[in-house]
Amino acid sequence: MQFFLEVLLGGLLSGVMYALVALGYVLIYKASGVFNFAQGAMVFFAALTTAGLVDAGLSLWLAAPLTMVAMVALGLLTEKIVLRPLVAQHEITLFMATIGLTFFVEGLAQAIWGANVRSLDLGIEDVPLEWLLENANIAISQFDLVASGIAAALVTMLAIFFSKTKIGRALRAVADDHQAALSIGIPLQHIWGIVWGVAGFVALVAGLLWGSRNGVQFALTFVALKALPVLILGGFTSVPGAIVGGLIIGASEKLAEVYLGPLVGGGIEGWFPYVLALLFLLVRPEGLFGEKIIRRI
Repeated sequence: MQFFLEVLLGGLLSGVMYALVALGYVLIYKASGVFNFAQGAMVFFAALTTAGLVDAGLSLWLAAPLTMVAMVALGLLTEKIVLRPLVAQHEITLFMATIGLTFFVEGLAQAIWGANVRSLDLGIEDVPLEWLLENANIAISQFDLVASGIAAALVTMLAIFFSKTKIGRALRAVADDHQAALSIGIPLQHIWGIVWGVAGFVALVAGLLWGSRNGVQFALTFVALKALPVLILGGFTSVPGAIVGGLIIGASEKLAEVYLGPLVGGGIEGWFPYVLALLFLLVRPEGLFGEKIIRRI
C-alpha cells in the first residue's frame, strides 16, 4: 500500500503539469474553435529562449520576464498573422495552419538558440520528501511537489479569471456564438488576442517546469502532445476537464507502468494514455466535461 500511494501521488503531481499544458489548448479552442497544434512548439520555444538567455549571462529572474514578453508577442502575432486572415475558413484549414506554425516556431527557436540540449535550473532541488501517512512513510519528489503547486496555482487563477471577470464572460460569449458576441459589441479580435497572449504565458510556465525537469530539448514538443489524451478525457472546451483529465492521465500512466508494464515487457508509460483515450472515445467522445454536439443532417 505504501508503494501504491507513492506511485499514485507521483502520477497525480505529474498530472497537474499535464493539465497546465492542456489548458493552453483549451483556452484557444474555447475562444476561436481552433485546435492549436503549435502549443507544444510554443512550450519548446519558451523553455529554449529562457535557457538561452540564462546561458548568455542573464539571471533567471530577468530571463523569465523577457521570455514572457516574447511569448505574449508570439501569441499576439500568431493571432494577427495566422488566425485572423483565416477566420472564415474551414476548421481543417485552421488546423493545418497551426501545423505549419509548429514547424516554423520549432525552426525559429533552434535557429536563434541552437539545437543543443540545455539545462535549466529553477532553484528547486529534486530530493525526496518523506510524509508520514497512516503509519507509512510516503516519499515524494520535492521538485514534483513544488512544480505541481505552481501549476495548480496558475490553473486555479486562470479558471477564476475566465469565470469571474468581464473578459472571462466575454470569452464564454465568444465561445458560444461568434456572431452573437459581435452583435452585442464584444471585440472578437481583441478577445482572441488576449487568449493567444495568455496561451503564450501558459506555454512559458509549462516550458520552465518541464524544461527544468527533463532538460531543454526538442522532446519537450512531445511532452506537450501528452496533453491530447488529457483533452479527450476532460473535453476540449472545459478548464475543469483539463484538470481532471490531467490527474487521470498522470495517475493512470504511472500505475500502468508499475503494475501492467512487467506483464508486457515494460515501457508502456509513453503510450498507455493514448490507449486509454482511445477507449474513452468509444464510450464518451465529447469528454467528461465536454458538450455533446448534435448536428442536423
